[in-house]
Amino acid sequence: MQLPRDDTHHPRAEAFRAFIRDAAFPCVGAKSALSKGQMRVLVARDITSAWDDMRIYPALMAFAARYRRRPDLFQSFAVIFEGPGDLDEAGFERHLWDRVQSLADKDAWLGHPWDGRVAQEPDSPHFSLSFAGEAFFVVGLHPHASRPARRFSSPALVFNLHAQFEQLRAAGRYEKLRSSILQRDEALAGSVNPMLARHGEASEARQYSGRVVGEEWRCPFRPRGMNTGGADVR
Repeated sequence: MQLPRDDTHHPRAEAFRAFIRDAAFPCVGAKSALSKGQMRVLVARDITSAWDDMRIYPALMAFAARYRRRPDLFQSFAVIFEGPGDLDEAGFERHLWDRVQSLADKDAWLGHPWDGRVAQEPDSPHFSLSFAGEAFFVVGLHPHASRPARRFSSPALVFNLHAQFEQLRAAGRYEKLRSSILQRDEALAGSVNPMLARHGEASEARQYSGRVVGEEWRCPFRPRGMNTGGADVR
């Protein structure tokens, strides 16, 4: 695996920070991570390819390790892909889960435990992804997203720590923050996001890609023990 590199000044990283800083962007948590210098950005080639998975995974492990050493609020890890820019919502969703599955398979192959605070089964209302023993919620963005808050110029995956949501709840700040984000998102889009739900109410997997899905939708993620042919360690 390749050691994480510093993509701070890459043009796509700069574009992503500008996107977050825009006054209309609704996620105040992302704005806080950026203003505190706690948003790590990695630029990869192509979300439809496993080419950079061996760069993304160690950078994700390093991010989790830094959080354990210093569990400050509002830390995010963003992977910005150089392309392709022509994926529709269903295509982006498919490749989001391809990349997530590849990273999860590597995590399992290396023997990292699943974070016991969350469920592995993607249909569970308590599901979250887990890397290096830390649970994560993923936010997908791409040029053809139907929600303006998810409509970035490049495909992107933003990994947010589940533990930080629990920190906010413990501090009595979660509902106020959530309400602020929802109000800002509605002002930007002109409607409430129909996919949003609190952890424990419905599987968060339904929210990752940003696409509106019905009750018939089934997450393609394969939990540990359900993969065949061994882990993908490309």
